[in-house]
Amino acid sequence: MTATSPLPDDARCPCLSGETYGACCGRFHAGLGVGPGAAGPDAVTAPTAEALMRSRYAAFAVGDADYLLATWHPSTRPADLDLDDDVAWRRLDVVATSAGGPLDRTGVVEFVAHFRSAETRERGTLHEVSSFVREDGRWFYVDGEHRG
Repeated sequence: MTATSPLPDDARCPCLSGETYGACCGRFHAGLGVGPGAAGPDAVTAPTAEALMRSRYAAFAVGDADYLLATWHPSTRPADLDLDDDVAWRRLDVVATSAGGPLDRTGVVEFVAHFRSAETRERGTLHEVSSFVREDGRWFYVDGEHRG
């Protein structure tokens, strides 16, 4: 599955970093490709666990299931991923990070993602503590523990 609603590079990035999509998460979405090891030697990948988490949130927001699967660690990655077209991701709040820097092997990011149902207009949040691992210079999402 490819992005269902790609953003122009000059649009505000869904991760709310303050950067444009092309200068922020869009460059990761465009540079990674699909599947393990698909990134070429010149591909731009997220340098930290938080950057990967933000780019994955943005991938949910634009409907880019390919990127989500490509950045999911093979040990926990599902065979396929169907995104809910009814969910509109509205805001991301990073609560805390632990390790996950450019030289770390593991990292943890706690976040709250705010969403709204396009059909019912109901609002909700996803509060998660996500675990990441860096292998061969690339960060991967491993799993998450839902809170609240």
